[in-house]
Amino acid sequence: MSDLSNTPHTPRGGAPVGKMADLDPVEAAAVLYFRMWCDGANGADRLRMDFLSTLGIDQGEAALGAFNELCQSCTTYGRRPLMRHSLTCSCLGADESCFANLVALAGEGAREDAALIASLIVRADLALPMADLAQQVGIAFRRMMMSADLNTPPTLH
Repeated sequence: MSDLSNTPHTPRGGAPVGKMADLDPVEAAAVLYFRMWCDGANGADRLRMDFLSTLGIDQGEAALGAFNELCQSCTTYGRRPLMRHSLTCSCLGADESCFANLVALAGEGAREDAALIASLIVRADLALPMADLAQQVGIAFRRMMMSADLNTPPTLH
């Protein structure tokens, strides 16, 4: 994964295609948490806190595990490195948009559509398992929004 904050040109997948403000809460959570996950230990602490505080220990650990596995699958089996913008950037990159759509569609139960999007990120034989992980994550994000009584994605502190 690459952070675009110090890149002089925009690499493939990093081109801005929208604004974070235009995403629905689940899509925005997918992008923000993806960015946090890429930030390493600092992001991991924030992810853990958010997942466990809103979903409880058991469900939070399960959802966090699925999210970690989804992101790890992107880095391990990705067709190329996924590009990302910095954590506080208001732009939405092309790869981030793809990831957000994967999670949102899967969380709504559109498994085949999610698998199609997953095939843009990983090899075709991994698309269905990745869509299944994305479904767990999408459902968890929906529950996180409801349990926090929010209709907005997580914010940066």
